[in-house]
Order: sequence, then structure tokens, then C-alpha cells
Amino acid sequence: MRRSRALSALGAGVVIAGAAAVLAVTQSAQAATGVPVPAHVFAPYFEAYNGDSLSGLAQQSGNKYLTMAFLQTNSPGSCTAYWNGDTGMPIASSTFGSDISTIQSGGGTVVPSFGGYAADHDGTEIADSCTNVSSIAAQYEKVITTYNLTRIDLDIEDNSLGNSAAIDRRNKAIKQVEDWAAANARTVQFVYTLPTTTHGLDSGLGVLQNAVTNNARVDIVNIMTFDYYDNASHEMANDTKTAAAGLVNQLGQLYPGKSTSQLWGMVGVTEMPGIDDFGAAETFTTADAPAVESWAVSQGIAEISMWALQRDNGGCPGTGGSDGCSGISQSTWQFSHTWEAFNSGGGTASPTPSSTRSASPSPSPSHSPTASPTPTPTGGGGTGVTNGGFETGALSPWTCTGGLGSVVSSPVHSGSKALKLAASNSDDAQCSQTIHVTANHTYTLSAYVQGAYAFIGTTGAASDVSTWTASAPGYTKLSVTFTSGSSGQLQIWLHGWYGTGTVYADDVTVA
Repeated sequence: MRRSRALSALGAGVVIAGAAAVLAVTQSAQAATGVPVPAHVFAPYFEAYNGDSLSGLAQQSGNKYLTMAFLQTNSPGSCTAYWNGDTGMPIASSTFGSDISTIQSGGGTVVPSFGGYAADHDGTEIADSCTNVSSIAAQYEKVITTYNLTRIDLDIEDNSLGNSAAIDRRNKAIKQVEDWAAANARTVQFVYTLPTTTHGLDSGLGVLQNAVTNNARVDIVNIMTFDYYDNASHEMANDTKTAAAGLVNQLGQLYPGKSTSQLWGMVGVTEMPGIDDFGAAETFTTADAPAVESWAVSQGIAEISMWALQRDNGGCPGTGGSDGCSGISQSTWQFSHTWEAFNSGGGTASPTPSSTRSASPSPSPSHSPTASPTPTPTGGGGTGVTNGGFETGALSPWTCTGGLGSVVSSPVHSGSKALKLAASNSDDAQCSQTIHVTANHTYTLSAYVQGAYAFIGTTGAASDVSTWTASAPGYTKLSVTFTSGSSGQLQIWLHGWYGTGTVYADDVTVA
């Protein structure tokens, strides 16, 4: 990843200690084949070299999925990868193991990233450094088995793009790992993170062409939609769209057997929120973020990422290319909160603004399902929903985050009352209630919503689902089907979106 050009060497890392036993316990509770990454995921880069707490920042920012930067050798010629190239930070449970276990126990996971600008520049990217294909593959397999992971990111740029021998070794190693995974019933995906122009790949295209030659499956091509260095004027959200469209055209040439939707499903984009390394002419704004998310959902792309999690704050207005702040006015974790709804899906179907989106923004832990008497459905409530039409004039039994939910008399869909969700820049105004249903039964959750970026969904079902609309100028019906699971109770919720205005909801039913 292109960090500040002034940062020619990686900073000193710090070992985040964690007992191997802790990691082993968590892994035994999970499938031996690792924690899956959603089909559509927001996984920002975490700068693993600066001593921050991986699990701590994941919790603070609300990110369940993180891409960890970076793994590289300590010197050219070595075949052993270390976090940040630091021999004191080996691929071992003692390094980040406890943090990764904590994230996985919460339903998330991490994606280790090999390479990065400094490694690619200095010859310490594993395939640049090591000339033995099996040894390269062994390092990929080691990080997978050590942390019980299912996806690897390969950040290839700068000098690595011109190293044809290393490109060939890397892709042969990918193929070797994929064969190993298949033989051992493991899921392993590979992501290539590559620099881009505003109209598609340049020299990075050769990396993919060689992958095709070596029969190395590339699951996602993640383009770095920043640092164009072309001295042109930029509207960064639009440039993301044109760069991705160009990539899809290129992928179509490489994979002629794939449909257009399958090609879009191979696309990832990484933004650099705020002012990037080039300067103010390349500024990704807070308004660009929801535009990219809405577009990403409509196209069904696989991944949104950003460089980097630690930059997601407004602590240095006017500063470009900082590793610790965006350089623009923003609330802390504003970009994380904007993009967290993108996490969805366990399969390959491409979502649309009205599609089912499982694993969407998780409700506040304070609203987790708790045992309570079976409610009696009332006005607009349907099966198990109490006060679904808000005709009592009060919120109860709905509970809303931040005090941002209220009952209003206008606009309404039916009756005389409706719910108002006044999302702020730091709170999506989620309102939820626990309902009682028949175990292992299929239901449909429905609600009428009005406003921009309205979401409905479940938590605690056999497979949690959600759906949303980017724009509902008048009341629009949202519906999503779910299976209740074995407990007979679950939580339903509605919310708006950070900084995008007020949403209204009415006639919430489960039937």
C-alpha cells in the first residue's frame, strides 16, 4: 500500500503478546478450516507496525474485519516472513495471536497482507526475496494455519511490478497453496492489491496475466484508487467508478468465461480517506464515502478497504498522506461507520439496494436479545412484534441508540403515528426489540420506510439478514425473509445511516 513517500522504512513494531492456549481454545471452537470472510466485505488496513492494539481498535471502530499490513522478509534473499520484517515478530501465536483470537470470537477475522510499498521497493516482499516457490508457499500456509485464516492479500506495487521472475514465483506459489487447501478441505482465497489509473490497471495487468498462465486462481483484484500522481483534477468517488469499470473490462479479457456480474464480484477498491500522498488535488471526502458504498452495493463488488484504519479521524486538518489522520474535518471512525454496512453475504450473489444483506451493522450490545414474557402483537405488529405501528404514541418496547428514536404524528404510512430515526454523524439511530417466534420457522420481516439509507434486519436468527434502500422519497416497503433458529426469540431492528438525514418507519411486521 502506498503510504507516505517520506516513509521509506517501516517503523518499529511491538509484539502484542497472547498465549498460544488462548488461540488454540478459540480455534477449537471454530471450524478447523478457518473463519470465512463475507462475500462482500469492508476490511480496512490496520497498520501493524505502529504498536496499536489490533483488537482494541477493531472494537473501538466497530470493524469486524481488518487487513493487516504487512508481512515481509527482514532482508532480501530471506525466505522467512515476519510482521513488518521484524525478526522479533514472527508468524506465531505469540505475535497478534490473542488479538486475532479475540476478533474471531466476535464473529470477525483478519486478512494478512504480504508486501506493501516499502517491501516492494526494498526487495523484501516474500516472492521478490525468496527464489524457492515451495518456500514462498510454505509462508502463505503458515500464516493460514497459525491464525486459522481463509484469505491472503498480496500488495504488489513499485519495483515488484517489474520483477517478472518474482511475479511468476508468486503465482506458482499461489497455485501450490490452492492445491494444498483443496487437498486439506480448507478455504483459502487470494487477493491481489494493485495500483491503478483512473481507467484500470497499468503495469499491474501483467501480474494477473501471469496468474492465468500459471492457473493460479485470483479471487479478488483490489485496486488502490488513490495516489494517481497524474497532475489531473480528481473527483475521487467518480474516479473509483471509472477505475473499477476499466478493471472489469480487463478482467473480461482475462476470464472470458465469467459473466459481467461475476467479474464485478472480483473487484475490490481501497480508498485513502482525506488527503492522499499526492496532495489536496486528490482528496477523498466524507461525502465520497456513502457514494462509493451505494455504488459498490449496486455493482456487487467484493471488497471495500481503506488505507488505513488509524487515519480514520480528523486530527490533522490540511495534512496530506499522514499515517495517523485523514487531513480533513471528520468525526473519529466516520469512514468506518459509513462502510461497515457493506459487510454482507456468505455466498456469491451480488446484492442490490433492495437485496438481502446478512451480517450488516450489528446492533449495540446493550440491545442483545434477553428473556422476556411473550409480547402480544398490537397495531401493525404482526406475529411477535409489539407496537409495530407505533400507535401507542410511545417507543416501548422498542429501544433506540443515542436517544435518537421518537414517535411522531407525521409523516405516517397508516394510522396516526410513525417512528422517527434521527441519525447523527456518530450514531445510526438504531431502534430494536426482542420478539418471540416459533423455533426453526421461516418468517418475513417487513416495514414501510421513508428517507435516505433506511435499513431493517435481524440479530439472533439462524442466519441473520437485512435489507436497505438508498432513497425512499415516500413510504416504501422493505421486506426480508429469515429462519428463526432454535431459541424461539430474536431481535429485529431498524436504523438510518450516519450523517445522511432522518428516516421514518411504520407498520413493522413479522409474519
